[in-house]
Amino acid sequence: MSGALYRLAMAAITLIGVAVIIFVLLRVVPGDPIAMMISPGASAADIAALRAHYGLDASLPVQFLVWARNLLHGDFGTSISLHRDVLSILAERLPATLELAVAALVLAVLLGGAIAIFAVIVDDSPLSPLIDALNGLLLAVPDFIWAFVLVLLFGVFAPILPLSGRIDPSIETNFATPFYLIESLLTLRFATFLDVLRHMIMPTLALGIPLAAVIARVLKESLREAMAQDYVVLARLKGMSRLRLILQEALRNAVAPTLALTGVQFTFLIGGTVIVERIFSYPGIGNMAIDAVINRDLPLIQGLTLVFGLIFIIVNMIVDLLVMKANPRLRHG
Repeated sequence: MSGALYRLAMAAITLIGVAVIIFVLLRVVPGDPIAMMISPGASAADIAALRAHYGLDASLPVQFLVWARNLLHGDFGTSISLHRDVLSILAERLPATLELAVAALVLAVLLGGAIAIFAVIVDDSPLSPLIDALNGLLLAVPDFIWAFVLVLLFGVFAPILPLSGRIDPSIETNFATPFYLIESLLTLRFATFLDVLRHMIMPTLALGIPLAAVIARVLKESLREAMAQDYVVLARLKGMSRLRLILQEALRNAVAPTLALTGVQFTFLIGGTVIVERIFSYPGIGNMAIDAVINRDLPLIQGLTLVFGLIFIIVNMIVDLLVMKANPRLRHG
């Protein structure tokens, strides 16, 4: 219980720290968001009224206290560029990014796990250096480069996948929730589900391939160490096949370090959605973050930063629990 309370306290402190840092940074960087909204003929009174409307006429401490008080009441402010409530905008856009990120994570775990297991099976064979070289290539190419490669392959040379958006405009989007992929599957609207899935394939591959390479490298080394343990050697002497040894004996002890790294990398993957979503015009919070920065939309940037920070904290807490579940010795550490 004390461990859980400690984690919750640290999560709250971290989130407060993120809020303070981003608030101060956004106020000290050059540029005036109001200047981007006003027309050339606006009077000084109009500018002053607009600054007062968004609370930018007060001192920094007062602005922060007002913002923090509003946050506690669920008020994230009004977007300067979109003229809408920030919380409602985030509620619309966040599910698209979450679906994309989770899909990329599933792909990365499956692909990275398969590469690692195959690499250990063929260890000390001529195929081993080839697999290492392939994995190194996957690891060296960043996600946005994979995005451009996929656009060229499946959008230009062999145009079989949609290049942009989340769903075909001709499809009726009368969804009850912003989770298009999940809702269309649960409501048995398979044509819509397949269309949403087709729009997700390229951004999912772009985000998932580099993470798969990281998972493959760490899991392979962990499996190699586990395969050298006495209990695995004893099982091998009993005649178990190498694949069965890996799946039944070595894998469960190699999962913990891979889980920890995957959690950290998943938060980086969420950050990577900013560029990848932009390339594919995917309507998530990553794409919106770039627009918010360009427009110097302070309330929206603050809301986005808090959401990214909250995701980072939640993911790390979940990973801690999973690692302790995979390795009971850490529960009393």
